[in-house]
Amino acid sequence: MRYGALAIAALSCACLPAAGGLHAQTLEDAVLERINAVRANPRAYADQLRAYRSYFDGEIVYLPGDYNGVLTKEGAAVVDETIAFLERQPSLPPLAPAQVLTLTAADYSREQGTLGARGHVGADGSQPGERVKRHGGGIFVGEAIAYGSNDAEEVVRQMVVDDGVPDRGHRKLLFDKNFRFAGIGCGPHARMDHICVVDLSATPDGRAVRVRYALQR
Repeated sequence: MRYGALAIAALSCACLPAAGGLHAQTLEDAVLERINAVRANPRAYADQLRAYRSYFDGEIVYLPGDYNGVLTKEGAAVVDETIAFLERQPSLPPLAPAQVLTLTAADYSREQGTLGARGHVGADGSQPGERVKRHGGGIFVGEAIAYGSNDAEEVVRQMVVDDGVPDRGHRKLLFDKNFRFAGIGCGPHARMDHICVVDLSATPDGRAVRVRYALQR
């Protein structure tokens, strides 16, 4: 069984071969690479979702080789809505990896994975911004979480399509033009097999953006 993603405003155990085969690419690297590809060319991703849509039978999607299928909440309708969104969405610059955000995401993926928990409120009652502050950052962050898969393509598709999430919170985070940095932590999950946490911010450490005002003379 697969699970959807969750959003507000542990290194992976699975590795993928990197381009050129010079080093192992972690799942975190692959997820960030995929997010940036979607941000850079939303219309190309819309074409990929058209192919994905063809695997639906009612509310169940049968990907190649998966004869059991995955039950969705909204069926193909949400894919159509996502495609329409992507066709209107302008290209955005890539998200750069940031250490503070990465440490925060990794910590939280380990906590939730060990406890088998879900959601953005930590076991101690902490919110994402509070967790970033523990690593010396600020509170101005967004957080998206995907459960159930250790495949980068599926993790990102969950967040972009946002099946069953009325406000499309994950999608809004990934396509927020103000966000320029991200940290990702993925790992095993006691109840849902896998978890990927993505923390995003306009600054490398989640602090507020400093705006300089020109003096008028």
